Amino acid sequence: MSVKRSTRLDFIREIINEDNRTGKHGGRVHTRFPPEPNGYLHIGHAKSICLNFGIAEEYGGLCNLRFDDTNPVKEEQEYIDAIKEDVHWLGFDWGDREYYASDYFEQLYQWAVQLVKKGKAYVCDLTPEQVREYRGTLTEPGRESPYRNRSVEENLELLEGMRAGRFPDGSRTLRAKIDMAHPNLNMRDPVMYRILHACHPRTGDRWCIYPTYDFAHGQCDSIERITHSICTLEFENHRPLYDWFLDQLGIFHPQQIEFARLNLTYTVLSKRKLLRLVEEGHVRGWDDPRMPTLRGMRRRGYTPQAIRNFCERIGVAKFNSTVDIDLLEHCLREDLNRRAPRVMAVLRPLRVVIDNYPEGGVEQMEAINNPEDPGAGTRKVPFSRVLYIERDDFREEPPKRFYRLAPGREVRLRYAYFVTCREVVKDEETGEVVELRCTYDPATRGGAAPDGRKVKATLHWVSAAHALEAEVRLYDHLFTEPYPEDVGEGGFTDCLNPRSLEVIPRCWVEPSLAPAQPLEIYQFERLGYFCVDPDSTCQKLVFNRTVTLKDRWAKIEKAGKANV
Repeated sequence: MSVKRSTRLDFIREIINEDNRTGKHGGRVHTRFPPEPNGYLHIGHAKSICLNFGIAEEYGGLCNLRFDDTNPVKEEQEYIDAIKEDVHWLGFDWGDREYYASDYFEQLYQWAVQLVKKGKAYVCDLTPEQVREYRGTLTEPGRESPYRNRSVEENLELLEGMRAGRFPDGSRTLRAKIDMAHPNLNMRDPVMYRILHACHPRTGDRWCIYPTYDFAHGQCDSIERITHSICTLEFENHRPLYDWFLDQLGIFHPQQIEFARLNLTYTVLSKRKLLRLVEEGHVRGWDDPRMPTLRGMRRRGYTPQAIRNFCERIGVAKFNSTVDIDLLEHCLREDLNRRAPRVMAVLRPLRVVIDNYPEGGVEQMEAINNPEDPGAGTRKVPFSRVLYIERDDFREEPPKRFYRLAPGREVRLRYAYFVTCREVVKDEETGEVVELRCTYDPATRGGAAPDGRKVKATLHWVSAAHALEAEVRLYDHLFTEPYPEDVGEGGFTDCLNPRSLEVIPRCWVEPSLAPAQPLEIYQFERLGYFCVDPDSTCQKLVFNRTVTLKDRWAKIEKAGKANV
């Protein structure tokens, strides 16, 4: 088999390479991505998706998409559809290998019967609270259930009664009979089945008992002939149980391998906490651009390639750590720098009138679409007597090292002319600067002076008569603390950033953006990268700021290389 080597060799690939060397699975590599359809995927899931699908692709193998739909109370078709859409958006495909744990409910039940017949499982009447109490602690062994020594015949009869719906929810469970004194709490007679009279999205009312993840996981892997069952580190203590079920049943035995999940600064990735953010109205929904969900990131302007590059950069490890969100944003900038067209937009406009420019005159200035992509070509940008520039690009009394526009100072207008500020017009009541009266040098068309004189600043601008009105939403980190899950008594919502969203309702963008479509991404020159929001209409465009141009991670990398 021809193997495409990864650019980075990690411990998982080392295991696979050794398995292939020894012929453990006949050279096969078969992975799976097993999401529970009880919510939307987030950036943490992206790491697992890229790893499982990426390894399969790299080794010429296969990767299944299998939904862990064992809890009908929390699962919905909406989530199933969203998960499939997100995996496809990231650039991966599972072909005809779309599976569900519910596909195997009958087989799982028959295996449960097999374990009962072997004396390895029993029906327990303890309540969930009592099961937890009997379980013991890390320092104290558990106690055996008073129902642990029921006969095989009684257990089979009760299990059939559970399946037939003769008992109420929570009244009985099927438990594995292992060892109540085992040092690993997961091995202390874990629950295999619980009674739950709920309609399942795929099986309807056919079942009223459902397998736990611990019982279903390994057996589903076995049915699908998975070779390497790659999961996150929290399942490491569950691996002995994974192995125990497979060994007791004597069926095909995949290898479970655990890696560290993704933790990201200024972010929470717990489904429970993300749900709370939505339900309590801290964000506008699961696709809010401040959310770490793939839907939210897509709406903000993240690209699949940027996320895949990020996952490649962070790699996989055996120990938990937290990744700086600056690295994620750096990967995004690297990708957008190559692909995003450049345009000019003014977020906080200040009116500029060029007194010596002809009344009614209009020129079409040639602007470069993307200097990183020679094939992107150029576009025409209208220039006229009345313009808008950024309010921050003018100071009436400029501080030291402020080189932009000020009274009497000359600057370059991008792709256009040199202009000089001659007069400042203020509001009579407030004293606010409302207009600048300037002159231009006709000889500097295109932004260069024939006499060789230089200016220290180049400003972006739009023509007031031609610009399109737009709303711009400026997003920042959702939390003010880098580790929001580690905050004090009040909980993670206490460090929500009150400035995570600023809406500027009236901005101006160049007319070339008139045909812009939702989710298209542009670089607003000097301001950052912006994505067209689905809220846009033919009357008014809406843009989300994807990320600023300032790249803190690039500076960190540069400093690190300089110190080597």
